[in-house]
Parts: sequence; C-alpha cells; structure tokens
Amino acid sequence: MSPLRLRQLDLSLPERHLLQDLSLDLHGGLCTLLTGANGAGKSTLLRIVAGLTPANRLALPDLGGSTPRGAARRLRGLVTYIHQHPFMFRGPVRDNLLLALPWSLGYRARARRVDEALEWAELTHLRRNDAGGLSGGERQRLSLARAWLRGSPYLLLDEPTSNLDTASRERLRALLQVLLEKGHGLMIATHDPTHFRFAGCAHLHLADGRLRLAAPAGKDDETQGACA
Repeated sequence: MSPLRLRQLDLSLPERHLLQDLSLDLHGGLCTLLTGANGAGKSTLLRIVAGLTPANRLALPDLGGSTPRGAARRLRGLVTYIHQHPFMFRGPVRDNLLLALPWSLGYRARARRVDEALEWAELTHLRRNDAGGLSGGERQRLSLARAWLRGSPYLLLDEPTSNLDTASRERLRALLQVLLEKGHGLMIATHDPTHFRFAGCAHLHLADGRLRLAAPAGKDDETQGACA
C-alpha cells in the first residue's frame, strides 16, 4: 500500500496560527505517535487528516486533492478517526456494527461480518447489550470493530487509553497490534507514548504549530518544519 502523503497542511485560527505548513506521511503496517501539550492542536490535526475538518491549505500529491475541501473528501474514503470518547448509536452493540456496513451486502452477509468483528474485538458476550452502557475500554474496542468492518486503510486514535484501567489498555493494544500486522496504518495521539512502542513506530511532537521528530531519550529534539 502506498503511503498517505499530506503536504502544505496549514490552519490559521482567529487567535493564532495553529498548524504551520506541515508535511506528514502515514504508512500501512506502521504506527505514528503524536504527542504535544494540551491545546497544541493534536486533535485538530487528526481531524484534518481524517477529512473531518478542512484546513486553510492542504495538498495530497498522490490523490489529486487540489483544494482543502476536495482533499477532505478524498481523505474521508481512506481514514477513520476514533475519538477518545467514541460515539455510540442507541441500541444493541450488534446494531452499532450492522450500521457500519452497506445495505447492499444483504442481511446474511452483514450479519456474518458483524459476528466476525464481535469475536475479533472480544465483544460477542455483549452483542445484545445497550451500547450506551459499555465501559470505556469496551467502547474503544467497539469503535475499532466498526473501523475494521469499514476496512479503512488508516486509523487515527485520539487518546485511546485515557481513563482506561491496565487490563483494558492491554486488550486495546493487542487489537492495534493485529491491525498493524494486517497492514493498516495507525496514528495515535497520546500523552503516554511508551505504551504504544510498536516495531517501526515513529514519534512526532507537535509544538508551536510545527512537528518535531522526537529524538531518543537524552538527546535534543531536532525541530523540523515538516516530518515525513
């Protein structure tokens, strides 16, 4: 799978220049960690990469997105964004997954795919439970199962382990490892990068509107206007 390359990503708000001419590459089968202080723009950056928030300027050299809104439309077909407090539709867990699949597949095919996703995310025993009553860890796993069903090549996770206990964090990490092994590209915004040290993992730090490639412990960061 070719890398997802974003160039000239720029966003100015009335009060400040939040993101300044960034370049970013995401690769299938690899994880990119994103850190930064509260308010640095991590969530906004993820939403732009997912096509949910238009930037003032953004180019996709391999996809032909010539305008920010055109780029956003193309990104929505490739990227799924998972909020730290994932949205749940009213009703059973199983129905939340059925809604992720097109009706054109037919009910039997959709039901079979949903059962596979429930087993993969270790949620089969909760299939009839109200999704609104799930714990934080169960919500994250259900969101990953929805993304798995959609088949998005790239997944963006915004503080996925926030307020999770140790067991839930480990179960979530195991699912992410499986997604990486299947070729999905991940980008994870986190305050605890040590928890997501997957093989080949890159670590970017967002500060003052720019991305830094985080240096190994004990070395100074090298500030970069673009990280690729």
